[in-house]
Amino acid sequence: MKKTYNWAILGCGHIAGKFSDDLKLLPNAKLYAAASRDLSKAQEFATEKGFEVAYGSYEEMVNDPNVDAVYIATPHSFHHKHTLLCLNHKKAVLCEKAFAMNTNEAKEMVACAKENNTFLMEAFWTMFQPSFIRAMEILKSGELGKIKVVRSDFAFNAPFFEDKRLYNPKLVVGSLLDFGIYPVFAALTSLGIPETIKTFVDFGKTGTEESISMVFKYREGEMANLVSSFSAYSPTQTEYWCEKGYLVLNPKWHAATNITLWKEGGEVQTLKPEHREGMGYLYEAAHVMECLDAGKIESNKMSWQTSLDMLAVLDRIRIDGGIFFPDHDKNLFF
Repeated sequence: MKKTYNWAILGCGHIAGKFSDDLKLLPNAKLYAAASRDLSKAQEFATEKGFEVAYGSYEEMVNDPNVDAVYIATPHSFHHKHTLLCLNHKKAVLCEKAFAMNTNEAKEMVACAKENNTFLMEAFWTMFQPSFIRAMEILKSGELGKIKVVRSDFAFNAPFFEDKRLYNPKLVVGSLLDFGIYPVFAALTSLGIPETIKTFVDFGKTGTEESISMVFKYREGEMANLVSSFSAYSPTQTEYWCEKGYLVLNPKWHAATNITLWKEGGEVQTLKPEHREGMGYLYEAAHVMECLDAGKIESNKMSWQTSLDMLAVLDRIRIDGGIFFPDHDKNLFF
């Protein structure tokens, strides 16, 4: 019989609500605690989603011995701080992406997990989606030949409100770390770490990076063309162009419900991998509990090295594009 794990939510925002709804679908997950810096917000969230207790501070929550695992859903500028808080109290951590603001922060988080012998994983839900898993199986099988070009986008037109998260420079955001990380993920998981990166950036009225275009070049000639923006809409799809055909993760590709596949000389096919109910967050939560059942502190599917490689590439992109966060980047060697 599987152990039931008491989950806590650190940060009661929109994404936390979606994750909590999916958590309810897992029989070995118990919605135990909701924590916010505002007790009334935590209480409202706990009541709405069905959590047993609510805390008005994160410190109170991590000192509760009944908490087994914490989903960190605060803005990514706080991920480093909140992850260390949880790990130092021996709480397993599933931390939303971007995992950290830069490689140095991520390395400290991993070191803290090792020191405390406590589980840590980045919540990159796409890695666990049936559609993405099936696409990777096809691409790695070689039936389409070598991947030569990856094209991936993620963009939408967000209304301008100067004090809102996307436009607020105090929250050190921008399209790259908020959702441009998805196209970067598409390239890294299929082609690996690029040899050369070229970046083009457009900054908005408040100084935050609003749109970014990235070109990755690889040693054997492969390329990736990646775009993210919150000033225009895109299909939000990923295309893999191969020697013997192509594969498309259809919109919205990061949690696609179907795949388009074409092989040289054949007909276009539509593949529909089977999906469980829910929005797709349950896959990563289920994996965390599988790791905890096995006594692991690191995932074999979304490893620490995967997150570190991602941050290293994101650092290179930001350096090339002139995107800097002084409060976080002061220890980086630019």
